[in-house]
Amino acid sequence: MDKVMRLASERGVVLFSKSSCCLCYAVKILFQDLGVTPTVHEIDQDPEGREMERALMRLGCNAPIPAVFIGGKLLGSTNEVMSLHLSGRLIPLLRHY
Repeated sequence: MDKVMRLASERGVVLFSKSSCCLCYAVKILFQDLGVTPTVHEIDQDPEGREMERALMRLGCNAPIPAVFIGGKLLGSTNEVMSLHLSGRLIPLLRHY
């Protein structure tokens, strides 16, 4: 869990992803459309990926990927990101970044 928290707090917007995940792709495209460039960690390409996935679950992610952190705090997965975006509450969170 230490590695996940360290990586999540190194940049303003951090996305834990898997390279073959369509929901991860959708979140990446949303951020791109909003002009935000998150730091992306492809956990399927990391030797510690399985442990990172378990750590994300322990942090409270219903689905471990995609996992979005803003300002070092867990925002959530696709459902949370899209809900915030549709309600107009995502952009204010991203404005600083």
